[in-house]
Amino acid sequence: MGVGTDDLYPAERLAAAQRATAAAGLDALLLTPGSDLRYLTGYDAHEGERLTCLVLPAEGEPTLIVPVLERPGAEAAPGAGYRIVDHADGTDPWPLVRSALPGPAAAVGLADRMWAEQVLALRAALPDAAQRLASEVLRELRIRKSPAEVAALAEAGAAIDAVHRRMGEWLRPGRTEAEVAADIAAAIRTAGHVRVDFVIVAAGPNGASPHHLTGDRPIRAGEPVVVDIGGTMPSGYRSDCTRTYVAGGPAPAEFVDYYAVLHEAQRAAVAAVRPGVTAEALDAVARGIITAAGHGDAFLHRTGHGIGLDTHEDPYVVAGNPRPLEAGMAFSVEPGIYLAGRHGARIEDIVVCTTDGGQRLNTTPTELIAL
Repeated sequence: MGVGTDDLYPAERLAAAQRATAAAGLDALLLTPGSDLRYLTGYDAHEGERLTCLVLPAEGEPTLIVPVLERPGAEAAPGAGYRIVDHADGTDPWPLVRSALPGPAAAVGLADRMWAEQVLALRAALPDAAQRLASEVLRELRIRKSPAEVAALAEAGAAIDAVHRRMGEWLRPGRTEAEVAADIAAAIRTAGHVRVDFVIVAAGPNGASPHHLTGDRPIRAGEPVVVDIGGTMPSGYRSDCTRTYVAGGPAPAEFVDYYAVLHEAQRAAVAAVRPGVTAEALDAVARGIITAAGHGDAFLHRTGHGIGLDTHEDPYVVAGNPRPLEAGMAFSVEPGIYLAGRHGARIEDIVVCTTDGGQRLNTTPTELIAL
């Protein structure tokens, strides 16, 4: 791992989260496997039917409850400042949650993506506790990245850039989207990721679907191809980068014209990043340029999303979000233009807001790439 785990997962995070829990009027956070649990402990917990749960009281010692067979992995996690309690198969783990609380709980914050069966089991185990979302507490802690987190995101960005630089090895007319995607997935791992999170290869009319499910359609000469790829690094931090390519021939003139508009919009939005600019204002920079060129209806999604231990997290760069940008916020800038039945294009970089502007973490060219 290129970034030290002690810096990425500092012990003081637990104390900060406890203070924030108390300030929010919650008695505890109850966090099952996911990014919030990893953020506080460094533990990349297995998600399964056996209960893993961090009980983080507003005051008192935190407890990580794990299946006995997964205790070695929990003990190897880089976090500190909590005790580990295990449970064997066939035993009821929910009393362990109750006993890990220092007293009666009137309100608890649950991991936002906790399984419904666990939510209901906790309701039965703690019938007097109102259930709220843990993100009420943890969103503000996670939304601004530390220097170590920015370094981890930069490492992820460099790794996915290395994959995009190799696209000419794989993306050729006659090959199917799926064949190209398989090569890309292998390269994502070779570049240093421990997990491939997504590979979108969308050629020709499929490029007009932003979340196209890569299929067996052969790529044709001169067709635009949208390639959106990302993965998870050993640090837990994510990559996400989109480039649009043309292979084997000239692109349609219509496409070349609107790609120039898209390129201008993406560059302008990246240049507009600085503290104090609101998320909705940043969205409006890209959207305004695309709309003025007559393609506003073809920009189907928000301009960007935050990134960190999740590929999509706060802040969201979208109309209706008045949140001002702050130094340390990391997010995508990814406008797109999609013409149904014909083709589409998207350009995506991860950008970190600095004290006086923005820093691109993806550095490959954003011009239309001919292979």
